[in-house]
Amino acid sequence: MKIAVACDHGGLNLKRKIIAYLKEKNYQVKDFGTDEFASCDYPDFALPAAEAVASGECERGIVVCSTGIGVSIVANKVPGVRCAHCHDSYCAEFTRLHNDSNVLALGEKVVGEGYALKIVEAFLTTEFEGGRHQRRVDKITEIEKKYSK
Repeated sequence: MKIAVACDHGGLNLKRKIIAYLKEKNYQVKDFGTDEFASCDYPDFALPAAEAVASGECERGIVVCSTGIGVSIVANKVPGVRCAHCHDSYCAEFTRLHNDSNVLALGEKVVGEGYALKIVEAFLTTEFEGGRHQRRVDKITEIEKKYSK
């Protein structure tokens, strides 16, 4: 599985840990930056990562900033992206099971490194349940189509 990964300066330490973890687990990684601690704008990095997921270039994405909020807002502006801002592995599991989320947002200053990797693992190893949940995801897609003119 190919994973798009991106962060701003506030998420760089955690992004580096996530990339090391992903490579250790034999995931392919496409890193959209940043690679510097200098102040930068999270949309410049979260947007291309989300676009890579929406286009199918990458199967899933992980975006990181200080809180996870800004990058999740950006990612969710891209049609076809269902980004979940998760603080725990339960939410990461259930956003995959029920929402078929394809991008995970994390906050470096909110979730510790060890637990963040458990969240990533739950997000990447849980498959979408489908069934009644597909109907709900389809409704999300219709809302997206209505407002993406």
